[in-house]
Amino acid sequence: MSLLEIDKLKVYFPIRKGLLDRAKECVRAVDGVSFSIEAGESVGLVGESGCGKTTLSRAVVQLIKPTSGRIIFEGEDIANLSEAALRVRRRRFQMIFQDPYSSLNPRLTVLDLIGEALDIHSLVSDAAARRERVEGLLKSVGLDPSHAARYPHEFSGGQRQRIGIARALAVEPRLIVCDEPVSALDVSVQAQIINLLKDLQQELGVAYLFVAHDLAVVEHISHRILVMYLGRIVEAGEAKNLCRSPKHPYTQALLSAVPVVDSESKRPRIFLGGDVPSPIHPPSGCPFHPRCPIAEARCKTEVPLLREVEADRAVACHLVT
Repeated sequence: MSLLEIDKLKVYFPIRKGLLDRAKECVRAVDGVSFSIEAGESVGLVGESGCGKTTLSRAVVQLIKPTSGRIIFEGEDIANLSEAALRVRRRRFQMIFQDPYSSLNPRLTVLDLIGEALDIHSLVSDAAARRERVEGLLKSVGLDPSHAARYPHEFSGGQRQRIGIARALAVEPRLIVCDEPVSALDVSVQAQIINLLKDLQQELGVAYLFVAHDLAVVEHISHRILVMYLGRIVEAGEAKNLCRSPKHPYTQALLSAVPVVDSESKRPRIFLGGDVPSPIHPPSGCPFHPRCPIAEARCKTEVPLLREVEADRAVACHLVT
């Protein structure tokens, strides 16, 4: 059994108009997504801004309630649990947020920021055990345990993200959803955080859903990659194979924009015409067809299903065989 199974998940946001505040239209942020994550596995989720990545990641940890579909974690559908039941299970899945500046309460010391989760789930017996646990977590993420008495503003962006990681690890989760955890950091610091997450995964066996818009970053940390466009998964496969040989035209365009050092490895730059369509009025047929360089007549009318085209590779495209 998989650690996490997402089954036909949809997240729609109603747009209310008129004097009666009735829902006239809706934003289809996530539109029928299915995938799974095994214990100890790292799955990358990539796509342009506005494709639904963050909405999907927040729905997984129940910060956003899905419109329909199932979120099966450790064999239980958590999408329909009561708040009380969900609170008990939150210890098993945690989230690392994109912005290390706004995700930490500036009024709390690091000791209390991390210790708060320990208190909520009654994981320590007294103040001495609480401090010892927090200091051990700080050490595990590469920070000085003596800094537990400091406030978030006394740390750099990379150090704050390490505090966020320590906070997520405090309750010993089996799954951590990482919502673009390095996009707000300098490139050199990004590498440090990615390597830290990989080391922690090897040590603790935690699984990741790693959300990012940079395929180069995702390839480095992921076992598998999911490519998302306009609320749907358009390609999925083993990380290195997908990046070496992308099948879907959208994935090919994303990879062509990734800078490479080796000139022989450079792909021709693929420029996509137009803008990402509105999730309020998505195109008929394939959602990518208005920007696709190889689209045919059937692409405008028939919705392509995500289907396996070779071992460990699924693509939602009529023209990929």
